[in-house]
Amino acid sequence: MNKHTVPDIKAASIKGGVHADQRHDSAHKHVAGTAVYIDDIPEPAGTLHAGLGLSSVAHGVIKSLDLSAVRLAPGVVTVLTAADVPGDNDISPSGMHDDPVLADGKVMFHGQPIFCVIAQTRDQARRAARLAKIAYEELPATLDIWPLDPKTDGQVFPALTLTRGDAATAIAGAPKRVTARMRLGGQDHFYLEGQVSLAVPGEDAEVTVYCSTQGPTETQHMVAHALGVPSHSVTIEVRRMGGGFGGKETQANQCAALAAIAAKRLGRAVKIRLDRDEDMVATGKRHDFVVDYDVGFDEEGRILGVDYMFALRAGFSADLSGPVGDRALFHCDNAYFFPHVNAGSALFRTNTVSNTAFRGFGGPQGMVGAERVIEEIAFAVGKDPLEIRKLNFYDAMGVEGTRNVTPYHQKVEDCIIQRIVAELEESSNYARRRREITAFNTNSRYVKRGLALTPVKFGISFTKTESNQAGALVHVYADGSVHMNHGGTEMGQGLHLKVAQVVAEEFQIDLERVRITATTTDKVPNTAPTAASSGADLNGMAAQDAARQIKQRLIGFAAERYGVPVEQVVFLPNRVRVGNQEIAFNDLVRQAFVARVQLSAAGHYKTPKIHWDRSKGKGHAFYYYAYGAACSEVSVDTLTGEYVVERADILHDVGRSLNPAIDLGQIEGAFVQGTGWLTTEELVWDDKGRLRTHAPSTYKIPLASDRPKIFNVALTKWSEAYEPTIHRSKAVGEPPLPLAISVLHALSDAVASVAGHKICPRLDAPATPEKVLMAIERLKAAVGGSATAG
Repeated sequence: MNKHTVPDIKAASIKGGVHADQRHDSAHKHVAGTAVYIDDIPEPAGTLHAGLGLSSVAHGVIKSLDLSAVRLAPGVVTVLTAADVPGDNDISPSGMHDDPVLADGKVMFHGQPIFCVIAQTRDQARRAARLAKIAYEELPATLDIWPLDPKTDGQVFPALTLTRGDAATAIAGAPKRVTARMRLGGQDHFYLEGQVSLAVPGEDAEVTVYCSTQGPTETQHMVAHALGVPSHSVTIEVRRMGGGFGGKETQANQCAALAAIAAKRLGRAVKIRLDRDEDMVATGKRHDFVVDYDVGFDEEGRILGVDYMFALRAGFSADLSGPVGDRALFHCDNAYFFPHVNAGSALFRTNTVSNTAFRGFGGPQGMVGAERVIEEIAFAVGKDPLEIRKLNFYDAMGVEGTRNVTPYHQKVEDCIIQRIVAELEESSNYARRRREITAFNTNSRYVKRGLALTPVKFGISFTKTESNQAGALVHVYADGSVHMNHGGTEMGQGLHLKVAQVVAEEFQIDLERVRITATTTDKVPNTAPTAASSGADLNGMAAQDAARQIKQRLIGFAAERYGVPVEQVVFLPNRVRVGNQEIAFNDLVRQAFVARVQLSAAGHYKTPKIHWDRSKGKGHAFYYYAYGAACSEVSVDTLTGEYVVERADILHDVGRSLNPAIDLGQIEGAFVQGTGWLTTEELVWDDKGRLRTHAPSTYKIPLASDRPKIFNVALTKWSEAYEPTIHRSKAVGEPPLPLAISVLHALSDAVASVAGHKICPRLDAPATPEKVLMAIERLKAAVGGSATAG
């Protein structure tokens, strides 16, 4: 991408503009092993290494902390404790002052960092950390949320309730009613590159931290607070991450702060890189939930009223649990209209690691709750769940109706789920396969197949209004090459490439003329984290704004120099038409430089229309919605509970895709990651609060062999963003993950076949083979038969 080549000024179109397939800018480096991550950066002379000392109890008071053996260990330079934090010993992103850099006097979960060893080598630091002698007064620990009561048990953040209509009356008067509860597991991020930071001290109070973070500005602020210095003294830089998925939105701050504190204290560079086990034990995960639901509906299966309680495991501190719980409620409707609804959250404090952002940010958990309700209704009225889904959809875009208001009182104006589901139903041959599976199950004694088609409606925007902004910096050099920088971060999702395509399109130059550079807080300040699927939406618009400023200056210059109206200055592929002549872009830029035209600009963008009043539970929380649907088929061995995903068909809406190749990859990856969350990825804590699934040997992410045997993924060819987003594209990072709910419901469908589809299996997630087998045995016992029913 960054080669200096001579552009083809006679080409009919540029190479690498928007709406075109382009390979990831670092794809070849990923394959060759030449992409530079934090741990690959050459270490400055004298670099020291950090290792963490972790709590061995889940809840307790530290009675004594003997670090004498640690300090005397080979290679140890110093040991940091809470007393050595020069500024504020807190990295709470929610401002609750409940998340210390290092535990001070009390530990709140097993694996909480208490001290940090700084040594000549990483191995020396980690070995020395094990020599500490710590005495605790153990306290009672809360380890599970299932028995907790929202009215009496402790919560980390004020809960939210969304209300529209009178749910209690609607449910009580409904012809049919179902009340039940489900458990929904969490998920470890399992990024390939773990938490890592390299801090290099500078002059005075300055420090530069090379950090694997999704939120450089927040990391900057947290490091500054911990050091007790202004933000301008701290620079955070990240060229790329080896995966993030939300796990580096707030969780990167602790390592960055520790490295910076040590670097400034010792005047030497300090690196900290967590081991996989340490990373899994000490950093937050996707929130697990307990969902209570009470739904009233009519004989046809039309929902009349629903009451939800979404209780989540926050962990020991607030972190982002408040907004995660909020977003679960925002998506408890998925694509369905609830005439009357009451939905509440409970954000329980537990003595486990503080859970955090994870791709979907609570939205997928809300959708799982919605789909469970749909499934319950289908079994209660004896219909295919797909019929119940279609019966309860929001009104389609362009339909003047009343079934278009969400539980948070936002009008759904862009609903295209009906068309997506109809097209997928046809392209996946749903009806024919449903008949074939019924026949197969009738004739197959031990192996049962299941099929499910589920929709997705995902809201796009941060509900924290101030986060819906972005900045960018664009330089055009005198030779016509372009340098681009913005506040978004690259974690493999292709954000930098998409933004570069936007800049190339604006100047009408080949993509290789645009240089992608590392995200750094000393170039673009006050940025939002790269999260909420908003990276391309926000940073693409900001970069477009910067490019347009320069473009307008070039147009004004050309019009004046050549004596033509500005309307006669038109940017063409790698050239500019000025009146009746054409000038190469490079030549016009050189002329403008000689004429002292400013060829640099800072761009900015803020998302319009959105507003949210949490105290009232009302607002226009999302700028637009992304839609999609998936149809999955599974086969289940009823003797063991083991299963295979036989086929998955996906049709997803990304608007007018900036880069279809990248978007298809995002959809495929999100689906597989979502499948892992709902099937094999099980987090287990023992009765001492120890995480027992803290390595790939015990925590099972999907393998390449676990992908669907047949995997058909397509983008809608006809959709475009309802609002004026960047080139009418839509977000693609998070919305495809809940498509994997179709796998969970296909498993449920297969399980239900052992009882003739008469009983709702109530299959909780993760639906491990053990849980599938238990559900099968439970249903067989309920009907008093074997696994031969159709």
